[in-house]
Amino acid sequence: MTSKSFNLHSLQKRILVLLVLISFVFIALFIRLFIVQIINAKFLQSKAEDQWTRSLPIVAERGKISDTNGATLAVSYTCYNIYTRAKEIKNPVEVAEILAKSLNLSFSSVFDKVSNRTVSEVLISNKVESDIALKIYKNQLDGVYITENPARYYPFGDLLTQVLGFTSVDSNGQSGIEAYFNDILCGTNGFSLVQSDLTGVSLDNKLEYFISASAGYNINLTIDTHIQSTAEQVLNKVMEEQKAKSASCIVMKTKTGEILAMSTKPSFDLNNIPREDVSYLMSTVKNQTVVDVYEPGSTFKILTMSIALETGKAKLSDTFYCPGYCFVDGEIIKCWKSTGHGSQTLAEGLANSCNCVFVELAQRIGLDTFYKYLYQYGYGTKSGIEISGESSGILMDKSIVKNVDLARMGFGQAVAVTPLQQITAVSAAVNGGYLYKPYLVKSITDNNGNTIQNFSPTLVRKVISDETSKIINDMLDLTVSKQIGKYTFVQGYAVGGKTGTTQKYENNAIAQGKYISSFVGTYPVDDPEYTILLMVDEPGAGAYFGSIVASPYAKLIFKDIFDYYNIPPDDEKMASKIFKSFSMPDFVDLSITEAVQQLSKLNLSYEIDGSGSKIVGQIPSASSTVFENDTVVIITN
Repeated sequence: MTSKSFNLHSLQKRILVLLVLISFVFIALFIRLFIVQIINAKFLQSKAEDQWTRSLPIVAERGKISDTNGATLAVSYTCYNIYTRAKEIKNPVEVAEILAKSLNLSFSSVFDKVSNRTVSEVLISNKVESDIALKIYKNQLDGVYITENPARYYPFGDLLTQVLGFTSVDSNGQSGIEAYFNDILCGTNGFSLVQSDLTGVSLDNKLEYFISASAGYNINLTIDTHIQSTAEQVLNKVMEEQKAKSASCIVMKTKTGEILAMSTKPSFDLNNIPREDVSYLMSTVKNQTVVDVYEPGSTFKILTMSIALETGKAKLSDTFYCPGYCFVDGEIIKCWKSTGHGSQTLAEGLANSCNCVFVELAQRIGLDTFYKYLYQYGYGTKSGIEISGESSGILMDKSIVKNVDLARMGFGQAVAVTPLQQITAVSAAVNGGYLYKPYLVKSITDNNGNTIQNFSPTLVRKVISDETSKIINDMLDLTVSKQIGKYTFVQGYAVGGKTGTTQKYENNAIAQGKYISSFVGTYPVDDPEYTILLMVDEPGAGAYFGSIVASPYAKLIFKDIFDYYNIPPDDEKMASKIFKSFSMPDFVDLSITEAVQQLSKLNLSYEIDGSGSKIVGQIPSASSTVFENDTVVIITN
């Protein structure tokens, strides 16, 4: 090969390598341009806007919460946020002095913020009242910006605390309806954009962009503020007079599942949230009627009776004998009346609240059938009510339930339910056998009053027959007649109901002296429209029977409902009757037989606390004023 041909070949190789390199560079540039202009276009555009603009948030107005009649329960009002941009502030000392004085803040903390040029903008104060914001605005301070920020206000203060819940400082729901429907209530925030240079200083002749906020939707509840207010006043009365740890109440429309009132005391003013006391806040904001579980005691006997009747395991002609105790698998189970109820009919067994009757009924029903109906009534599952944290209650695993456990379940022990589950199940037992889903929200609307969504009664299932339900209502009529006094519970009105008294457990043992007293009532007793459940946790004034601690207070709520809805008495003659009052006799040191004889002559109902034969105390005390048909407690040794 000649030198000339070798040089030519070498030159060609060099040109080829150069062309490959140039092609590679162009391909790399093309790929880079494709990535920048196509793949990363939106990201880089956003980065550019961020560098050349400064934004301020515009918080959306949070939707209102109203009751069933349109009364406002929670509303937003306009307050303001104060921001500063240090790079635009010419005299930081002056700005800090004015802001600190106007907002009641320390000068040093404000000065540190307004002089910090390492950040584009900083929040000085939020939720500033309009008069203060206007005062700051009039100073026309460079670098100081004011934006609207809706704040939450609860017109009724300490009402519906656990149901409504509250919001955080940035208007996000933290509990109750505020949290459950936060996405619906909060709306969509807007913002304003102002062009600026790379240092963050606003440009002269700048362009401004404004994206308005969209207000949240409004929530309209089934709650009736009048009935709710009465219920809460009654619970406060319970707390004061019975010295209770807590007290709860639910008022439900029996045939629909609508909640008219729901409350637990103690509570707090939603406009003055005790954020500094976290333990108190967490204990009082919890909706105990939905979250906490308890042994329902004798109010559960309504359900056991309905199951026994529905399955044909009990007939109205059945008779029972109670000596004050019964045996199951060698274990003794005591009736609340230690001397026993003697011979009684099925209906009298419920009226007497005899444990022995319900032990036998549970055994007749059997474990499989009993559990089948418990699930049918909604026990062991969540109802789906619009409150976060709902409990499903506690049912023992069926595989480990012993006969003695089943026996205790029959009269409301060895099973834990929520108050909401209990009132929902009782409503199903008395409304013809229809289990409805309980609900709190009636509708969702927008700011123009247009309906976004309506909520109506939801039938879950048919649990028992109309015939069985009617028998239960007749029995509850007899129960009130025997335990409290027919028509005298609320004078002239036929209310059905059942009391309950349950000992509490702590560390797997009975907590001495700690009880839950309850009453569940229905009206009208033959075809109920309203059901009320009232519970008193750990009454400390001496008495603990549901007939003493709970039913007199439920009576006040029923009476208010009758007045509020202008419901005429079922018995006009009884409604106008004047009952005789007299001084309470002294029964101390008498025998039970002697005391019962006197109580019968005085037309007084009674409960016996203890298993002794001699009376050592009584409630009310001797010489107290009592009325015919009142219930008293005689305490034995």
